[in-house]
Amino acid sequence: MNNIKSVKFNRKIGKKASLDFLNKEIASKAREFHKSFNQYKETPLTTLGNLADEIGVSNIFVKDESHRFNLNAFKVLGCSYAIGNYMADKIGVHIDELSYEKMISDDVKAKTGDITFVTATDGNHGRGVAWTANKLNQKSVVYMPKGSAQNRLDNIKAEGSEATITEMNYDEAVGYANEIAEKNDWVLIQDTAWEGYNEIPTWIMQGYTTMALETYEQLGDTKPTHIFIQAGVGSLAASIQGFFASVYGEHRPITTIVEPNKADCIYKTAKKNDGEIHFVTGDMDTIMAGLACGEPNPIAWNVLKDYSDNFISTPDYLSAKGVRVLANPLKDDKKIISGESGSIGIGLLVEIMQKDELKWLKDELKLDKNSKVLFFNTEGDTDQENYKKILWDGEYSRIS
Repeated sequence: MNNIKSVKFNRKIGKKASLDFLNKEIASKAREFHKSFNQYKETPLTTLGNLADEIGVSNIFVKDESHRFNLNAFKVLGCSYAIGNYMADKIGVHIDELSYEKMISDDVKAKTGDITFVTATDGNHGRGVAWTANKLNQKSVVYMPKGSAQNRLDNIKAEGSEATITEMNYDEAVGYANEIAEKNDWVLIQDTAWEGYNEIPTWIMQGYTTMALETYEQLGDTKPTHIFIQAGVGSLAASIQGFFASVYGEHRPITTIVEPNKADCIYKTAKKNDGEIHFVTGDMDTIMAGLACGEPNPIAWNVLKDYSDNFISTPDYLSAKGVRVLANPLKDDKKIISGESGSIGIGLLVEIMQKDELKWLKDELKLDKNSKVLFFNTEGDTDQENYKKILWDGEYSRIS
């Protein structure tokens, strides 16, 4: 049975994991790098005031990454920054000195030579890697887990990548990509970490802070009381959590980490709370393909365990509900096109605020008429077939 499961963490007193690698200074450097691309444009922060009134909170803010670099998802922020840092290291300069124009120069190309970047992905990350490699006149190879959407594969191939859908699950595909990288002397660009592989995942997390910094500035004097952020391996969640914990300190928003029931490795790790990281195995056949990850990023978990307040495992129907809510705005609220992995937070909030049987969770999360809630729509309709099934056919309307 699919259901909503919650673990509440007490805010840790005493020494916590350092946030120096996710602070405002780091975010500013990452954004300057991204600004050097001609395609850079700040993505919108949309206010859904009528939806807020309808469900009984003060306001709702959605950072809409479906507009990022015309790639319909946020992932390019992380992989481009990691690739930029890798190239900077390779030629012996700091990332601050290496803009996009310099990276495509004959001088830099002569120093780096031909590079093949390889990754495993459900789609959005791989498209970001392929897009970046293509822009830098380098090569990319992308492995996708079984069940990946054909149009996501097509979008990756359109960037000149050698891409295939495998018969492996996501974590198996990551392991395979790592083996191939070592065998062929390629460069693995992955947002999870393990012993001996920490630098690139850290750079990816830092790349995501561009989105957090934009949001912080767009909010102006408004401070959110709550943040809902979805997690796969946890890299995005930790980047957002780390940044806002850094800028707000002990007065940071109440942060809830949200995952699918079928791929809730971070929720399971939080629930056990035994100092170990816990995995989910098997097919992980959730509609939230971007969150179908079974092994937490240990770098991310170090941040999440010290600064997050709640960890929630959710059924797929709430993701579909979020897609429909955002696509059908109330009154003059703006329509937001959100994919399954981008919509789960909104779907969960609406369910909590409107279902009497979830009053326990509403109280646990301290949600009320004064709450100002921030979400991150991390993807648009990247699986267009599934998006239509949800909106047109009402699929995934309820799982019992």
